[in-house]
Amino acid sequence: MRAGVGMRLWGMIRKESLQILRDPSSISIAFVMPVVLLFLFGYGVSLDAKLIPVGIVIEQPDTASQSLAGAFDRSEFFNPRRFDTIQAAEQALNQRLIDGIVWLRNDFSSRLLSGDEAPIGVIINGVDSNQANITQGYIQGTWLAWLDHYAESRGQALPMPVSLEQRVWFNAALSSRWFLVPGLIAITMTLIGSLLTAMVVAREWERGTMEALMVTPLHRIEVLAGKLIPYFVLGMGGMLFSVALAVWQFDVPLRGSFWLLMVSSALFMLVALAIGLLISIVAKNQFVAGQMAIIITFLPAFILSGFLFDINSMPGWVQFITHLVPARYFVAILQTLFLAGDVWPVVLGNMGALLIMLLLFFTLVWRKFHKRLE
Repeated sequence: MRAGVGMRLWGMIRKESLQILRDPSSISIAFVMPVVLLFLFGYGVSLDAKLIPVGIVIEQPDTASQSLAGAFDRSEFFNPRRFDTIQAAEQALNQRLIDGIVWLRNDFSSRLLSGDEAPIGVIINGVDSNQANITQGYIQGTWLAWLDHYAESRGQALPMPVSLEQRVWFNAALSSRWFLVPGLIAITMTLIGSLLTAMVVAREWERGTMEALMVTPLHRIEVLAGKLIPYFVLGMGGMLFSVALAVWQFDVPLRGSFWLLMVSSALFMLVALAIGLLISIVAKNQFVAGQMAIIITFLPAFILSGFLFDINSMPGWVQFITHLVPARYFVAILQTLFLAGDVWPVVLGNMGALLIMLLLFFTLVWRKFHKRLE
């Protein structure tokens, strides 16, 4: 009896494996798509603000004003352009040639030397509020660093009531690549698990082979296992390939345990497979199943998982919805394992949420899938 079950299951697995090998799109989604996405986000997309174009307006050039302008020239964050008048700089700002203006009026040096307040005019393009805040912070930081150097060169103590000593943990270089690439692994696994599996049962209905499966001695669990195991192996292979690219191509550190990464990835892959299979059972049409998989799994994983947008910055009701997105928990696990290490409270808490989702979706799959015509 056990040998018969094993043979039937092996036959089902072999059938689905051959189907995968005969379908170039499955291999492309599992191995080509991760490469495209990783290279696109790793090299083409950056959240780092560097070489920000700013205009420098000096109404009365002298030693102090030229020294401050030189601080912007030497900064890795700015690509400054000199303008003779504020009107010319404002015109360049209106034409989107620069993102900000640093305006040193004609009394800047005299007020600075007299010990009086020497205000600097700063005008920033606020169309992109996030970029505007970053630009404002970098301008203020450059100004304060120059002011400290200026006071030191004159043998004066800069009256600063607070001394800031900052230390950045986990991503000292503040590289957005280290933040994006681990989260992107969750996006690719969502594509592999949900999108491909969403068309498994629907394909059987469209081709008329579901009736043939129903008259076989295969048990319901053997059909489900036979369909899921090949895609699980395919998804884990894509995950390993993505991790290898992240570590060796993009130099993202993996500070946590590799085996803990494997276990959490396997858990998330099972959740994605269960969701895809549930969609496939309900839809019974490949096109509809594919569209549902994109809307239900891929788009929420891309927008609401914390991969690209900070969840804490979202409205409260949207933050509540993110708890229904499995990728949210896996992205948190990936970013923790890659950048911080084995932080067990974070990893175990998110794995617990994924386990609950796994039980829920497999229960729904078991109740919805029947070996009979309806």
